Amino acid sequence: METATVQRETLWRNPNFLKLWTSETISQFGSQFTGLALPLTAIIILNADSTELGILTFAGTIPWLIFGLLVGVWVDRHRKKRIMVTSNILRGSILALIPIAAVLGVITKLGIPFLYAVSFLVGFLQVFFDITYQSYLPSLVHRDQLVEGNRNLQASASTAQVTGPTIAGVVISIITAPIAIAIDASSFFASAFALSRIDHEEVIEEKITKPSVLADIREGLHVVFSDKRLRMIAGSTGTSNFFSTALGAIVLLYFVLPSPDGLGVSRSLVGVTAGIIFSVASVGALIGVAISSRVARRIGVGPAIVGSMLIGGVGAIPYYLSGSLTTSPIFTLAGFSVNWSMLSIMAGQFITFIGVVVYNVNQVSLRQAIVPLRLQGRMNATMRFLVWGTIPLGGLAGGLLGTFLGLRTAIGVAVLGGSLAFLWILFSPVRSLKEIPVHLE
Repeated sequence: METATVQRETLWRNPNFLKLWTSETISQFGSQFTGLALPLTAIIILNADSTELGILTFAGTIPWLIFGLLVGVWVDRHRKKRIMVTSNILRGSILALIPIAAVLGVITKLGIPFLYAVSFLVGFLQVFFDITYQSYLPSLVHRDQLVEGNRNLQASASTAQVTGPTIAGVVISIITAPIAIAIDASSFFASAFALSRIDHEEVIEEKITKPSVLADIREGLHVVFSDKRLRMIAGSTGTSNFFSTALGAIVLLYFVLPSPDGLGVSRSLVGVTAGIIFSVASVGALIGVAISSRVARRIGVGPAIVGSMLIGGVGAIPYYLSGSLTTSPIFTLAGFSVNWSMLSIMAGQFITFIGVVVYNVNQVSLRQAIVPLRLQGRMNATMRFLVWGTIPLGGLAGGLLGTFLGLRTAIGVAVLGGSLAFLWILFSPVRSLKEIPVHLE
């Protein structure tokens, strides 16, 4: 079923898509600051340990487990643009509390529970935005443009990941981590304004407002679990998210821990160091954007999904194998010393980012194409519940493993688990797909 607003025009001539793209570009760039500054605020300002960092990740992502399915039903019953605009305004307002507390000199008094609360509230609002966002795109573009649309939106995220972390690292070293979060808060307000300019008449079908909430949740679960392709994609993505979050929750603490237990970076340079590594590695994401459609056309969408998940998993291996990032430099880049360990981590992350982007563009496009438009919200909510629901558990597991086994061993466990996530889709019907199938509404 297509509405009159869906047209076969070039996406760059589709004003509504351009506004969605602009909004996402602004938000993605701002998010690079909080992604680095929030854990660094916990580590540097509040002296958080491994378990507390795991709880911080848990607090920001547990809303997916608690509210994900309910929000999916709610999204299908309400105007999507209004949900996204409201979410961004509220997220910007809540994040602004961190730099305000720092300026007022009360952030150390409020302590780590303050960061837990902010992270939880922002995560709660992110549930609304992200489910709505993936459900909104198919109503703005034609089915044949879904891959292109997802690719262009992913390009924004990838560009932000290339430039954002380095800029964020430098800014954090100058104005401190909590103050830098103000930049992300501002980006949410700018993103909300761009979204508010979208001129699209949303149609909410009467028949989906009648069933009970539980009936709608059951329908969303049925859509996913009755289709083995969706079921195996959920398993693969959920496994990958669990172990990548376990790694991500403790990796900055791993950076500052002295070698051989960690990577031996000083606390004053950890923001810049991590920023440079992530920015250089994120060039791989831009390559992933450029090749995602081409790879799927050449080898088939199924093999592209399987292969990219495998590549994305093994790229984290250098984290476990690397030694100190500060000894035996082989060259200096703009006054910054680079050794073989840093180069290996950059190379591994570079490969990971290529894999993640190719995987996401193709599997999200597949999901959007095979599920009816009226069920997109419930399908996306169920998928997010399953694949993002593992994130808080992964963050908590990473923190606890780091406390009880040591950070390097915890990193090794996370790397091993993530490298095996591709097995779900390897042994599924997804593997044999040559192109995205047509779904007749």
